[in-house]
Amino acid sequence: MDDLRSLRELRAVVPEPDEVWLAQGRRRLLRRMRGHGRGRRFGRALLLAGALGTAAAVALVAVRPQEPVPPVAPSQSPIVQLDADAVLARAADTVGRRKAAGVPRPTQWQYTKSLDKQPNGDTVETREQWMRYDGKQTAAFGEDGRLAVRDVPPDPGDDDLSPQQYDQKLRELPTDPKKLLAKVTKDRHWIDYPREEGVPHVVAPDADRAYGVIMLYLSRYGVMPPELESALFQALALIPGVRIEQGVTDAAGRSGLGVWRDTGRDDPSRRYRILDPRTYRYLGERTVWLRDEHLGGDPEPAFRKGSVWLTALVTSTIVDRPGERG
Repeated sequence: MDDLRSLRELRAVVPEPDEVWLAQGRRRLLRRMRGHGRGRRFGRALLLAGALGTAAAVALVAVRPQEPVPPVAPSQSPIVQLDADAVLARAADTVGRRKAAGVPRPTQWQYTKSLDKQPNGDTVETREQWMRYDGKQTAAFGEDGRLAVRDVPPDPGDDDLSPQQYDQKLRELPTDPKKLLAKVTKDRHWIDYPREEGVPHVVAPDADRAYGVIMLYLSRYGVMPPELESALFQALALIPGVRIEQGVTDAAGRSGLGVWRDTGRDDPSRRYRILDPRTYRYLGERTVWLRDEHLGGDPEPAFRKGSVWLTALVTSTIVDRPGERG
């Protein structure tokens, strides 16, 4: 489970600002895929660098998006381009009519179960983790079958937040879509962090950053007020280049709405955040390489055209103690 921290360190929210920064991030990703550098925190799960971003962000929820499903060989349904404005308007209306959930206590735990299929692998791995709502501890079962609970020391250079901090940040957002978009775009937290030794800090363009932050927030849908969740979808519709395709599958084989953003750049990969087509709940992510990608002058591609990184959020719920699954 420590590889969750390793992947989380590769950055989650800010899309790629330039090729130099991308190459550095992808090199770090490739090193970790080859087994180097295991960390100690779980934090935001299954993250990739730059254009890859969150591969299965840990959703801050008090309910399950769907009943748990066993890992299956992912398949891809025929993809259909949809009218993004119409889909986002329906999503805003649907989520705005949800029943509001209560706020967890600081000492409760967020339990998540997720699936992950690496771009250069054939197996679908299942991961379980617990994080205390106040972010002070994480827990996971080791290879020996024992539950290990670890303290989380402060990391002043990290951009990740505890579930409680995400909840607080969400509740500070206005419900007017234009004001919400402006606040998200200028939020210094997502501009100034992370600060990692040896990694140049690059500030992404406003639209890139706003899109990434809103999609991150939408993956934490369970405890936010319904009117705020609705406003997030409305604000997403104000960002240029947002595209939605039907029939995009996650690591559990579930077909959903694949949200991505056309930046106008020649990106080597396309990253979908997948939503349930009926409830608009976050399901997982799918990153597809559109062409071979070489890193560091290596003649052998690190990722070949057609490679796919898949994840799925199977369960996310609030429990009273680590080891419980709700």
